[in-house]
Amino acid sequence: MAEQDRGFVRVRGAREHNLKEIDVDIPRDSLVVFTGVSGSGKSSLAFGTIYAEAQRRYLESVSPYARRLFHQMSVPDVDDIEGLPPAVALQQQRGTPTTRSSVGSVTTLSNLLRMLYSRAGFYPRGQSLLYAEAFSPNTPQGACPTCHGLGRIYDATEASMVPDPSLTIRERAIAAWPPAWHGQNLRDIATTLGYDVDTPWRELPKKDRDWLLFTDEQPQVPVYAGYERDEVRRALKRKEEPSYMGTFTGARKYVLQTFSTTESALMKKRVARFLVSTDCPVCHGKRLRPEALSVTFAGLDIAEISRLPLKRLAEIFAGDAGRGLAASPGGPDKGRPTGTVIRGKASGPDERALVTQRIAEDINARLDVLLDLGLGYLTLERSTPTLSPGELQRLRLATQVRSNLFGVVYVLDEPSAGLHPADTEALLRALDRLKASGNSIFVVEHELEVIRHADWIVDVGPRAGQHGGHVLYSGPTAGLAQVDASHTRRYLFAPPGSSSRPRRDAAGWLRLAGVTRNNLKNVEVSFPLGMVTAVTGVSGSGKSSLVSQALVELISAHLGHEPDTDESDTTDLERPAAIRTEGQIVEGSNAIRRLVQVDQKPIGRTPRSNLATYTGLFDHVRRLFAGTRASRARRYDAGRFSFNVAKGRCETCEGEGFVMVELLFLPSVYAPCPACHGARYNPKTLEIQYRGRNIADVLGMTVDEAWEFFADEEPVCRALRVLREVGVGYLRLGQPATELSGGEAQRIKLATELQRTQRGDTLYILDEPTTGLHPSDVERLVTQLDELVDAGNTIIVVEHDMHIVTTSDWIIDVGPGAGDEGGRIVAEGRTDQVASAAGSRTAPYLRAALRKPARRERAAGSR
Repeated sequence: MAEQDRGFVRVRGAREHNLKEIDVDIPRDSLVVFTGVSGSGKSSLAFGTIYAEAQRRYLESVSPYARRLFHQMSVPDVDDIEGLPPAVALQQQRGTPTTRSSVGSVTTLSNLLRMLYSRAGFYPRGQSLLYAEAFSPNTPQGACPTCHGLGRIYDATEASMVPDPSLTIRERAIAAWPPAWHGQNLRDIATTLGYDVDTPWRELPKKDRDWLLFTDEQPQVPVYAGYERDEVRRALKRKEEPSYMGTFTGARKYVLQTFSTTESALMKKRVARFLVSTDCPVCHGKRLRPEALSVTFAGLDIAEISRLPLKRLAEIFAGDAGRGLAASPGGPDKGRPTGTVIRGKASGPDERALVTQRIAEDINARLDVLLDLGLGYLTLERSTPTLSPGELQRLRLATQVRSNLFGVVYVLDEPSAGLHPADTEALLRALDRLKASGNSIFVVEHELEVIRHADWIVDVGPRAGQHGGHVLYSGPTAGLAQVDASHTRRYLFAPPGSSSRPRRDAAGWLRLAGVTRNNLKNVEVSFPLGMVTAVTGVSGSGKSSLVSQALVELISAHLGHEPDTDESDTTDLERPAAIRTEGQIVEGSNAIRRLVQVDQKPIGRTPRSNLATYTGLFDHVRRLFAGTRASRARRYDAGRFSFNVAKGRCETCEGEGFVMVELLFLPSVYAPCPACHGARYNPKTLEIQYRGRNIADVLGMTVDEAWEFFADEEPVCRALRVLREVGVGYLRLGQPATELSGGEAQRIKLATELQRTQRGDTLYILDEPTTGLHPSDVERLVTQLDELVDAGNTIIVVEHDMHIVTTSDWIIDVGPGAGDEGGRIVAEGRTDQVASAAGSRTAPYLRAALRKPARRERAAGSR
């Protein structure tokens, strides 16, 4: 078809976020990649404009009643978009907050397996047919009645509620009791009841201990506040007027009742610490009723088959194997009856074979896509909160490949994030399959191999924030080479070159032995101290298990503190039991005085948390405002300029900047506060200005703008300078933490750490810090890591980006494959040593990267 006849999506007057009245034509039925530095406006064009408009048009086509069920979407700021097909977005996001969502449910494979077990499973003789719902732990028909489909039961024990039995009740031995006045009230009631509150817990009679902890009785007794035990006895004898009447509650009853009824997240988090879990004694952790678990296929019940890696599952259903297993009484189910009783009517092996064949064909087709995307190490029961954003996006992509949709625009957000170069090749094959089915693929991406594979490039820039928002180029890939203003061009069409980058020598070694966790089995590994170490390997090989889990836990235990956990998990009783790391540090731990884990977890969970408050620079800004002449005249202190303090914030929205609007027949929506119009502060506070700007104006500045505005204020300028150096200069100071990507949150954490005075002997752990970074921003990151190591620290980074890997001092390659095929140290050493290692799937890509030009040079003397 002639180029001029091809269909295009024509965007006119796009002004979303930082876009500058963009007009651009984008071809349909093509793989189009949106490129540009971080914050240039790529996502604003692809997601904020094109996808948002497609969704808006779709919602307008449904009935008002159905429309109220959808999340409210804003109208994109664009004049017109022509030729826009329906759109599907596959974005980077964490899994749903419940472990009831799993790999099986996302891919719909669990539905197919339930149907298979229902119609073609091997039933015990005399058992009636179970419908597919009976094989789901998320339905009343299938959930184990004892654990309600969780697989575990939860209770409070004496050990969990009294962690230190050497303490007395007065010394708060019963830690599960509430804090503050309520806890004191229960201790006073215990005194009135005659219990000794001054004897160590372990010395109290067991009968007394059990009653205080586990009784369901709630006696109401007089309370004499501040009285000792003997004084209470005398007051009771004299029938003295009590301070008040108090009702006793046992510790276990308080914990369970509070957890199930409180609306306070903090209270729920607190009491959850006193709950312990064990496998359900009825289903033994399999979450289903006994009658469902009695049905087997290929010798396995549905819970057992859901725990197999997808690669093993594919072997079971490969070719005619599934049909044979169902039809042959001599297979793994030998000895079981070959017929099934269905409502009194016999169902023979022929019908079972036919059902098995049809379902197995669908399962095989779905598994083929998943395996090709490098996800063969996952299991169907793996919960989505434990998946990385990249894994979850690839699962959704695999589902779309099998959907057989036609004429759709798929908009993807950095699908290569978290992918080894070998897995990126599989990703490109999946995208080609979607395109070949008659769809358009629009991808926001930084990975150069994905960009090179594109049919068309839309390069946005030239820089981030207000300095970006222009379309520098829109056309076939080769044409970008002529666009001098493009930062992407420098890396995509770089001339041949070589690197003379010298490497550091190890200042010592941190050696681990016997490390066992997930797919790691008795691993021995040595990390050099005083160097940058890159840990590589295909997705699922065990890199994060080794570094972000095992190493972090072992070092944390050595330093005497608990590793950080995701706060969102602490109150979720559906979460799986904690996995214990086995192993020990055999050398080098004394050289580590501090551990810093820079991960992609959010810097805050509410809109009140933002870049300015997290980094601490807002404290300096508030002091500057408090130091103005007008503030001193009104006696305003720094607290006046905090949107979390009542005296300065807007009373209507309480510093949120928005209010929730209740609608009678529609879902509640959030709208800018009618009093402060989103400024967060009251009028009196906003009257105070620093260099012509009020405090709300400052929060609305980007990091780059604020750096210029506060150029003379060193404490503020230093924090802003570091933020710019890690590539987040385009973010607003007051941008809510809930709007930040995982990569942005990680770089903000790194910037916060870089502001500290470096004393050396710190171990920094980073997990894929290049997520969301343009190659030019990756260079900045390398510079920051070098500065940390030159200050006497050690850095271990889990990474796929070959620039980070080739510029590291040491490489540890984990693999060779994923899941059970990984978990071993395949190669370790200098870059050239690992590049020539046999059996390493990273080595070929490392060799290719070493043949490419060096992006930066370091003088030998800098080492």
